[in-house]
Amino acid sequence: MYKLRIRHARQVVLVCNNRERILIGKSMRKLAIVEAGQEGGVSVVVNNAGKIECVDQDEIINQNYKNCSYEEEIDATGMCVLPGLIDGHTHPVWVGDRVHEFAMKLAGATYMDVHNAGGGIGYTVEHVRRASEEELYSSLRERLLRMLRTGTTLVEAKSGYGLDTESEMKMLRVIERAKKDLPIEISSTFCGAHSVPKGSSAEEATNNVINYQIPKLQELIQSQQLRVDNIDVFCEKGVFGLDDTRKILEAGKAIGLAVNFHGDELHPMKAAEVGARAISHLEEVSEDGIQGMAEASVIAVLLPTTAYILRLKCPPARKMIESGVPVALGSDFNPNAFCLSMPLTMHLACVNLRMTMEESLVAATLNAAASLGRSHTHGSLERGKMADMLVINAPRWEHLVYQLGGHDELIMFVIKKGSLVYKRP
Repeated sequence: MYKLRIRHARQVVLVCNNRERILIGKSMRKLAIVEAGQEGGVSVVVNNAGKIECVDQDEIINQNYKNCSYEEEIDATGMCVLPGLIDGHTHPVWVGDRVHEFAMKLAGATYMDVHNAGGGIGYTVEHVRRASEEELYSSLRERLLRMLRTGTTLVEAKSGYGLDTESEMKMLRVIERAKKDLPIEISSTFCGAHSVPKGSSAEEATNNVINYQIPKLQELIQSQQLRVDNIDVFCEKGVFGLDDTRKILEAGKAIGLAVNFHGDELHPMKAAEVGARAISHLEEVSEDGIQGMAEASVIAVLLPTTAYILRLKCPPARKMIESGVPVALGSDFNPNAFCLSMPLTMHLACVNLRMTMEESLVAATLNAAASLGRSHTHGSLERGKMADMLVINAPRWEHLVYQLGGHDELIMFVIKKGSLVYKRP
């Protein structure tokens, strides 16, 4: 018996079919797609380990698996199947919204204007420090389930609104609980250097992260109370400079964390010099910075919602792609950019960052998986990879990007490891 069969699909988007771990340049426009034939549709078979067993025409699957049964079957007549979407950058653990700041921004306030007025990250930190783990978990659970309903099956989730040892560990425990309780998969990131706490200098904050927060994190990881994958720092003029950023990231690497950090958002900082698997934001990245990322194969996690809501210059996605920088996407969900939808993020990437629909899909699947070190298991529908899938009620896959909103009507099924985790009512 097999776990799942999807039958009669009009298209199944594999993304790639040669075990590629990442796609760059022109290869981002060349999707591997299995199209329905004249006599029938396309089937996907998932094995009992929750991995892709086979993708082929219905008649071939009927012949090769004629004596097989399935725990579950989905009729996808006239529909399209895509890999589950991967959100490469989020800040989902917090309480206390910042709706009032949106009005300030609409009136012309910059990010740093809001920050200097006592808003921004510091405002959220105050609320998170006062909140119980149950309060934080309740809001996180709701957000993650909303992400799942819009097609996200793997999400990167950061701490960073605690800025002290107790509160940062509290946030990471909440993320750990969500990993165990919810069907969405999470890659967790320690971001204790998200901002300089009120009353501290950057030097004091750096020492606190290195000498107190990271040792406590290492203790919790070694005792198997936490599983944390990445370390992040807000590397920015007026926050953590290159020297401080390098010290913090090296301390994180020393306990086994991958480097995946904020850089070049408000000012060019040559962030690639720090050494990383991935760098997010990059609205102000320089040409030298782009070249450095291309040479080091550092993945650019672009966040079109941030530039949109803060009215910033968009990151130079076209220049990056043409220069050979691997490009991924993230929603940047946080109190400052309240977007839970990767399809909307992909749409904005096409319109504002001038990416093609194919590039946006690669950036939200295989390349986003690579930014989290998981493209060997996630991000495409190839044999042996995780059976994370969406089934959309549309004649072509592009409707997922083409349609501005309304994805609750478009996405019919969300499948995680071969199990149906969401079905549109």
